Amino acid sequence: MALRRSLKYIDGAVKMFPSNLKQACKNYSDCPNFPGAKTTWTEQLQFTKPSSYAPIPVYRVLNRKGQVAAQQMEPNLSEDVLVKMYKTMTTLNIMDKILYESQRQGRISFYMTSYGEEATHIGSAAALDLDDLVYGQYRETGVLMYRGFTLQQFVDQCYGNIDDKGKGKQMPVHYGSKELNFVTISSPLGTQMPQAVGSAYALKGTERVVICYFGDGTASEGDAHAAFNFAATLGCPVIFFCRNNGYAISTPVSQQYKGDGIAAKGPSYGINTLRIDGNDVLAVYNATKLAKEFSISEKKPVLIEALTYRVGDHSTSDDSSSYRSMEEVSNWATSDHPTKKFRLYLQSKGFWSDEKETALITEAKNDILTAFSLGEQKTKHKWTEMYEDVYKFIPPHIKKQQDDMKKHLEKYGKHYSLSSFKQ
Repeated sequence: MALRRSLKYIDGAVKMFPSNLKQACKNYSDCPNFPGAKTTWTEQLQFTKPSSYAPIPVYRVLNRKGQVAAQQMEPNLSEDVLVKMYKTMTTLNIMDKILYESQRQGRISFYMTSYGEEATHIGSAAALDLDDLVYGQYRETGVLMYRGFTLQQFVDQCYGNIDDKGKGKQMPVHYGSKELNFVTISSPLGTQMPQAVGSAYALKGTERVVICYFGDGTASEGDAHAAFNFAATLGCPVIFFCRNNGYAISTPVSQQYKGDGIAAKGPSYGINTLRIDGNDVLAVYNATKLAKEFSISEKKPVLIEALTYRVGDHSTSDDSSSYRSMEEVSNWATSDHPTKKFRLYLQSKGFWSDEKETALITEAKNDILTAFSLGEQKTKHKWTEMYEDVYKFIPPHIKKQQDDMKKHLEKYGKHYSLSSFKQ
């Protein structure tokens, strides 16, 4: 409750209309009584413009030097939890580097890193319970890692080998885990948002919340608007978590939308909204914790816009130097990097040291390389697996493809490296 009183709600930060219509109207009986809106009369004919409102402020706990900006906002987290958060952020960085380079070597087909956005993963994951349902987009690897998805499971999925629970049917970084309540990721932008609302509607009254991650580019999709509207009108306990990292692949936010970012969309749909420093893991933690508390108790959605920066390329299919300067990237990588900022905070509390840093990096590298080596050696699923788990009854045209494939391999199988597949 202290957190609730301190943060309040962002809809109290920017007063758009008088909160008490009886006081706003000289004669309350003369107030507008339209079914479409609750408002007041005016005799001034003028546009309501983006400049009519102050920008929604950005909530933070830590400044760029890792110092607590407001003491009352420092969360009461134990040393064990804080260290786990930092270790997960650092391990995520190291895994990203190794798997990114493996793609460049042609050992896996695709990869996406989370450089610069680690705080959005770990801060939100730490504020949730394992029972809370997660709909990720494709850059929430740290959420899964914090929940207990192993390094071997990450590697196995990227290789699509025999131990990949997706049976090799998904491209790399499209993880999922039923045990960890993490819905399998799909590539099309925005598809997870209406799905998350439907799940949240089904979970009303269960003390569980759904969190749905998406990027600033996804916010431009039609599915995003449908999800916002359904969640608000149906009163669903869902947290919409937007990672606004400045770019939708190569398209900067300045070309995506006008107005006050993603956060401004929340109040327009009747959704309580928070805008936070996405490079501040403690701010992300506080905001997610408050959002969950409110969403469950009030049975309403919350929108969080986490302002951050994507330091790495969008994916291994992208070269970000073609649309942004290396100076810009370098500045964000050094001046406001979430992992570096959080390390300074831990050091100031006596929870971290250079010796612990060296030991963590060594251990994480060894663990990841071990998992990588094992994952590369494992066989892949039998080729027939591609026809399974899609249809309850295989349609005739797919059955014909399967039969043709079988005949082809019987005749020309010696020309393929079938030894790397389960027989």
